[in-house]
Amino acid sequence: MLYVLASASPRRRELLAQILNKFEVIPATSEEKVNISLFPEQTACALAENKCDEIFEKNTSKTVIGCDTVVVFNGEILGKPKNEEDAYKTLKALSGKTHYVITGVCVRNRFKKIKNYEKTEVRFNQLSDEFIKDYVKSGSPMDKAGSYGIQDGGLVKEYFGSYTNVVGLPVTLTKKLLEEVLTDL
Repeated sequence: MLYVLASASPRRRELLAQILNKFEVIPATSEEKVNISLFPEQTACALAENKCDEIFEKNTSKTVIGCDTVVVFNGEILGKPKNEEDAYKTLKALSGKTHYVITGVCVRNRFKKIKNYEKTEVRFNQLSDEFIKDYVKSGSPMDKAGSYGIQDGGLVKEYFGSYTNVVGLPVTLTKKLLEEVLTDL
């Protein structure tokens, strides 16, 4: 079976390698458009499905995995930061507070397409202005939803749910969806 990960994220690539020995990486390139009338869980799944469908159109003989992660704080979806100032504001807002990380996963082959999501509650440490400024200057927040990576130390006080979900690919859910999509073969 040939697999394709529809993501450029090196973190997703590393996580998928925990459950698949061999796969291609073909990043989706379509614009991520958030439909504000959807719940965050539906948004994550819709974005994942769009990525999956885009790559599947040219890879119909393969099993494609698309995913998208959103961070939800006070009912609002926080995307990737537009710039350093945006990253600083986001991290300042999350400091000492709780938010949710939701990753939608869509798996599709020529026989079946299924999608689902994982949701993890994350509590941040109280972050000093200096810590936030140094973290933003490191560049790490710039390609991440919510402007942070859980794997970057000092940010997260505790979490409830899947760690790999917060990194960007819920491994257990992805494995389950792959098994489910392949049962009809």
